[in-house]
Amino acid sequence: MSNIHKVLFITLSNIGDVILTLPVLDRLREDFPQSKITVMVGPRPKEIFQDNSLIDKLIIYHKHSGLKEKIKLFNELKKEKFDAVVDLRNTFFGAFLPAKYKLPLFLNIPKRIRHMQDRHLYKIINSKSEILNKSKIKNHQGGSLDIKSQEEYVKDILGKNRIVDQDKIVVIAAGARSSIKRWPKEQFLALIQLVIEELGVKVILVGDKDDTGITKYIIEHSRYPLIDLVGKTTIPQLGCLLKRAGLLIANDSAVLHIASYLNVPVLAIFGPTDDFKYGPWSRNSAIAKKEIFCRPCEEAQCRFGTLDCLRLIKPEELLGQLRNMLTANPKSQTPSPKFNFKRILIARTDRIGDVLLSTPVIKTLRENYPHAYIAMIVSPYAKEIVEGNPYLDEVIIYDKENKHKGWFGSLKFALELQKKQFDLAIILHPTNRIHLVTFFAGIPKRIGYALKAGFLLTDKIRHTKQLGEKHELEYNFDLLKHLGIKAEDKNMYIPKMPQAEKWAEELFKEEGIKSTDKLLAIHPGASCPSKIWPNLRFAEVADKLIDKYGFKVLILAGPKDVQKAEAVVKNMRHSAINLAGRTSVSQLASILRRCMLFISNDSGPVHVSSAVGTPAISLFGRAQRGLGPKRWGPLGAKDRFLHKEVGCIECLAHNCKKEFACLKAITVDDVLNTVDLMLKL
Repeated sequence: MSNIHKVLFITLSNIGDVILTLPVLDRLREDFPQSKITVMVGPRPKEIFQDNSLIDKLIIYHKHSGLKEKIKLFNELKKEKFDAVVDLRNTFFGAFLPAKYKLPLFLNIPKRIRHMQDRHLYKIINSKSEILNKSKIKNHQGGSLDIKSQEEYVKDILGKNRIVDQDKIVVIAAGARSSIKRWPKEQFLALIQLVIEELGVKVILVGDKDDTGITKYIIEHSRYPLIDLVGKTTIPQLGCLLKRAGLLIANDSAVLHIASYLNVPVLAIFGPTDDFKYGPWSRNSAIAKKEIFCRPCEEAQCRFGTLDCLRLIKPEELLGQLRNMLTANPKSQTPSPKFNFKRILIARTDRIGDVLLSTPVIKTLRENYPHAYIAMIVSPYAKEIVEGNPYLDEVIIYDKENKHKGWFGSLKFALELQKKQFDLAIILHPTNRIHLVTFFAGIPKRIGYALKAGFLLTDKIRHTKQLGEKHELEYNFDLLKHLGIKAEDKNMYIPKMPQAEKWAEELFKEEGIKSTDKLLAIHPGASCPSKIWPNLRFAEVADKLIDKYGFKVLILAGPKDVQKAEAVVKNMRHSAINLAGRTSVSQLASILRRCMLFISNDSGPVHVSSAVGTPAISLFGRAQRGLGPKRWGPLGAKDRFLHKEVGCIECLAHNCKKEFACLKAITVDDVLNTVDLMLKL
C-alpha cells in the first residue's frame, strides 16, 4: 500500500453521522501517514474539518445542488488522480471516480456487526479492496478532531464561571435534532437537581442554538446556578470541554458521538432509536432506556403519540447509573445480574405495611436491571404506597373483592396480564390466586415461596417466615438472592404526593396548627383485637405528654377504627384533633412527615412513619415468633417497640382467654419512659 499518496474521504451530512466515521479517517491517517487526505462533507459538519491541520483539503458538498454543479465537481475531483477513494456515503463520486483502491458498491456486512462506527470500519478493513491493514485493528484514537488548539478557550471560559481544576464537571446535552429523541425537559431538570444535590458536581449545558428553548426552561426552573454554553461553542471547542469534564449526559445526538469519539464517559438516553446501532462507544458508557414492546421502532413519529419509551425513564434511575460511572472504585459498581430480564413483575397483594416493606426490593431490581420495564401488582388499598415510586414503571391493581372477584375475574385478570408479556414474576407474598394468575399469564419464570399452590411456580423458595428468624424486609430479599442479587439499600420508600402535601397544609391552617408546634400522632387501631392496646391508656399517655412536652395531639385511624379513635378523644382531659377515617395513605404520610413522634399499635402506619423519618413507638402483644417485633418491628434508627412476655404456653391470638394480658402488661409508664429516652436522642 506504499503507492497510496492521495486519498479522497467522502463522509456524511449530519454531525453525529460524520463523527461515527472519524475512526475510519484515523485509520487512513495511521496506515498512510505520508499521504494527502481530501475530505468531502456536507455543510452542517464542516467545522469538524475547518482549520484542521490533519487534512490537506476540505470540500463542502451540497447534496441538493444541481446536476451541472455535481458534474463540475466530479471533473475537478477526477483531475486530482486519487489513489484511493473511501466513499462512506455511497455517492456516484465513489462509484465512478477512477482510483486504484475503492470501496465496493455492495458489501454484505454481517448482522453481528451492529454499531455504525464498527460497520464503517468493516467496510475498509474487510472489503475486497482491503485498503487498510487488517492486522492493525485498534480502538478509535480521537485524533481527527483538532481540540488541542481550543484548550485556552475552554480554560478561559471555565475560569470565568469560577470552575477550578478540583471541580467535577457533568456536561448535559438536553437537546436533539429530532423531537422524538428528546427526553422531556422536566425530567432533565429533575435529574440536574439530583445530580447537584447528591453528587456535588458543577453542571454545564451544551448544544446548538436550536436547543435554547429547552435550556431556558431548565435554567429558569433550576434551584441551582447552571453554566449555559448552548450555541456558544464550535465542535472542536465542545470536544475540548468534554475532555475536561468527568461525564456527559445526553440524548441520542451528535454530542453523544463527539464524547464517545474522544473516549469521554457517556450516559446516553435512548427512546425510539436503536442503541445497538447508535449508542455511546466510549469505554466507560451506559445507556438509559425502557424496554417497552415497540422500541426501537426507529420511526420519525410515535405511532401511539405517547413516546413512553422516553417518558417512562425516570431521573432516579439515571442517578443510580451515574453513581456507578463516577465512583472512584470500579469494584463497587453494581455487578451484572445472572439473568437478563426485560419485563419484570413484582406481586404483593396484602396490607399497606407489607407492601411498604417490599419497596427496597423495587429499588434493588431497578439498580440491577436499569433498562427493564418493572411493574407491581398490589391491592387497591395499597396502591398509594407505590404510585409515584420512581423505580416502578407501572402499578397494576388486583381487586379480588370487586372487579376481579371469583375465579372468573381472576382468570380474566390473568389474560390481561398475559398481554403485557412479562418474563419474570417475583411473588413476595404467597396466595393461591396470585400463583394461579401468574401461571395463566404465561410468565416464563415465576419465583416465590413453596406455599399455597406453590407447585405452580418455576422457582420455589422454602417458606420459613412463620419462624420469625429475621425481619419481613429481609425475607423479601431472599427471593432476590435466588437471582444472584445482593441488596445493599434497605430503606423503605413512600412517594411525597403534591396533592396530599397541599391537603395537609390546608388542614393545619384550618386546625390552627403552626409550623413551630410539636406534633404527636397516635394510632389506636389495628387489624386484629390481639394487637390493640387499651384506649384509656392511649388517652392517658396523650394527656401526660401534652402536660410534659406541650404536644398537640393528632388521632389517626382507618375507617374501621373510627370508634376506637373517638374513645381515645373522649377519655382525654386535653383536646385532640381527630382525623380518624379522614386520611388516605398518602395523606397519612404527609401528616406523619410533620410530626415529632408517632405512637401506635403494631400496624401498617408504623412502617409509614419509619419510611418518612418520624420516630415511632410500636406496641406488640402476641408472643408468636412469626408475628413478633423481630419480624414486624419498626426499622427507623430512632424507632422503638414495647413487647412483654406473660408466660403463655400457646398464643390463641384473637381468641385469647386471658383478656390480652400481653398488651395490658405494657404500662403507661413504659410508654412515657420510652418517649423520654427517644426525645433525648
